[in-house]
Amino acid sequence: MKKVLYLGAIALFVASCKPTMDTKSQVGLKGNWTLVKVNRLGGDLVKVNSFNIADADCFVGSQWNFVSNNNTGHLALTKAGNCPAFESDFKWTISPAGQFEFKFIDEGVKAKHITTGYSMHVKNQTATSFELVDKFYAGGQAYDVTYKFVKN
Repeated sequence: MKKVLYLGAIALFVASCKPTMDTKSQVGLKGNWTLVKVNRLGGDLVKVNSFNIADADCFVGSQWNFVSNNNTGHLALTKAGNCPAFESDFKWTISPAGQFEFKFIDEGVKAKHITTGYSMHVKNQTATSFELVDKFYAGGQAYDVTYKFVKN
């Protein structure tokens, strides 16, 4: 599921070419959001380790903050049970093709020095909700995982 899709080069390119970003989509994400549902095309029997952190279901209820003027954000994963607690800042952008690209930023490390990240497609964006669709591969087949967000 890890997307190391040349993100280092893409992130540097995107950061240096802000006019090529989808500004309207980015401004639309500004604010606080809750991830309310994870849908796996291919069934719930397929386990997905989202962002190399935890099972995709652990992200239901997670809190995300997007700041559009500097493309920063914060994620807080606080679901109990077998889910780990996790918090991290991240850098993000949306390309004109609708690709949401982000990478976690470790404390004390500049974003330009982080070369791995994730790329997903933005879908069904409104003022109060949006979805991110990720592709993953299991057993030689491609599957979609859709993360649905609602605005707080």
